[in-house]
Amino acid sequence: MDEYAYGFTTENTHYGATRNPHDVERSAGGSSGGSAAALAAGQVPLTLGSDTNGSIRVPSSLCGVFGLKPTFGRLPRTGSYPFVASLDHLGPFARSVQDLALAYDLLQGHDARDPGCVARPVEPTLARLDEGIDALRIATLGGWWHEMADDDARAAVARVAGFLGARDEVELPEVARARAAAFLITNAEGANLHLTDLRRRAQDFEPLSRDRLLAGALLPATWVQQAQRVRRWFAGRVAEAFTKVDILLAPATPCVAPRLGTEWLELGGARLPARPSLGLLAPPLSCIGVPVLTVPVWGAITAHP
Repeated sequence: MDEYAYGFTTENTHYGATRNPHDVERSAGGSSGGSAAALAAGQVPLTLGSDTNGSIRVPSSLCGVFGLKPTFGRLPRTGSYPFVASLDHLGPFARSVQDLALAYDLLQGHDARDPGCVARPVEPTLARLDEGIDALRIATLGGWWHEMADDDARAAVARVAGFLGARDEVELPEVARARAAAFLITNAEGANLHLTDLRRRAQDFEPLSRDRLLAGALLPATWVQQAQRVRRWFAGRVAEAFTKVDILLAPATPCVAPRLGTEWLELGGARLPARPSLGLLAPPLSCIGVPVLTVPVWGAITAHP
């Protein structure tokens, strides 16, 4: 995984990169890249991952497996090492919906040792998989999720939308601000968690994340406070959208798995740094805690050099 879950590519300077089992020259995604790669390679039937800003969704997308970021507080995080307490989720990876539902059902249950875990009854899902979706209102997410994705990602969403008969499109406001808010909160809380070690032995940290953690320790409090305001405001706009739809379809990642060592991506008409941008579609939804299911879509991929 990326050190301390702070990354989207699982290129770890200390231990090496996790390779994508479908093409070992490409990234498995991150930060829970090892979990997704082991599953996609057939080494294990189920794995767990953590998701703060996309760390389940990105590797499950790039490795072609199912991944679930549950609603914030729905599953306990007990026993895991934290990154950003107000954003961290734990969830399962699986090769089928049935396995994913089974894992989710077994993981449910309140744990008072996790202050973020909500005390609510278990709601089994495995037995409900055969229920029809005819009554569900399904739409695609436009705007940011369309503009910042490449043709492959858009084609995958279009295939699912066509299969499900989703014709409507929802465009959320100020998505770029919501992403920025998630990044600032992540930066500040992550830096605070590691501040003692950063002061004593910064040289031991992963070079790919050390500077970001140091920068987070220097963020003005007013920026973080404003990020929390944007987070609450955006959560309200998404809640309004869900009064009109039940499911929103969007790409989990903006492109197919890039080659290891890739430094830049061309997205949305701009040249962007690859490591943070590989997960740019995920943070706006992370910071408000809505559940997201990542589904592999095969057959929509064009040839890449």
